[in-house]
Amino acid sequence: AWLEESGQLEGPVMLTNTHSVGVVRDAVIAERVRAGGADASGYWWSLPVVAETWDGELNDINGFHVRPEHAAKALHEAKGGPVAEGNVGGGTGMICHEFKCGIGTASRRVRVGDRDYTLGVLVQANYGLRDSLRIAGVPVGQYLRDDHIYSAPNPAAGDTGSIIIVVATDAPLLPQQLKRIAKRAGMGLARMGSYAGNGSGDIFVAFSTANADALRDKPLQQASFIGNDHLDGLFEATAQAAEESIVNAMVAARDMQGDGGHYARAIPHAALVKLLKRFNRYRPPH
Repeated sequence: AWLEESGQLEGPVMLTNTHSVGVVRDAVIAERVRAGGADASGYWWSLPVVAETWDGELNDINGFHVRPEHAAKALHEAKGGPVAEGNVGGGTGMICHEFKCGIGTASRRVRVGDRDYTLGVLVQANYGLRDSLRIAGVPVGQYLRDDHIYSAPNPAAGDTGSIIIVVATDAPLLPQQLKRIAKRAGMGLARMGSYAGNGSGDIFVAFSTANADALRDKPLQQASFIGNDHLDGLFEATAQAAEESIVNAMVAARDMQGDGGHYARAIPHAALVKLLKRFNRYRPPH
């Protein structure tokens, strides 16, 4: 893959369902063509990153309802500020630990030397069985037994879901360092109880907005980067934000009835808070 080979993220990261990868990829390229002109590297081509998870439990996935205009709208309406969570965008039909789930985000501020950097995580969570769910170290999935989707009455073959984790930071990092950052997202996922089952297609990607001029087509490039001995704070932030993003995706989601009458309930907030208090793990919101 060009991302692995070059260490450069070519265009936006798009999230959708399994059977809509092609149409979203084509739509992104079409928008680049309509915009005109070469990209920052000086080349006339585009390899956008499009990631997917399977929403066929709630969505008529073979109805091909995601169309080019939807992807174009997502590109044109992208903006800074708070990110919508739960049943939105590519996360609309997603299920996590047999609760309704979707999109979740979290971020951390990290001081390295005398500078502060921001690291943010966005997830599209669609993985896991109920019994393995842990929140703040509490095995809540073993207590919240109602409304199983897969494991009752017909046990699922295993954890066949997926999760997409996107890590973004303004800290100056080299491609190899960003690969190390991306791997730490898996530690946050593990804290939620995931064991990355055989059928679980987990994808992590990390990018930095620093060193933008490094894409220029010049014989000699210069880039700043944080030394490896000073990355621990960013590693910790990645694991924490990945874990928190999944929790936020679950808490923000709402009950949904989907295709074929299939129903997914959101995690019950009051019962979750009660469990966290029982194990002395509850912290009131600020």
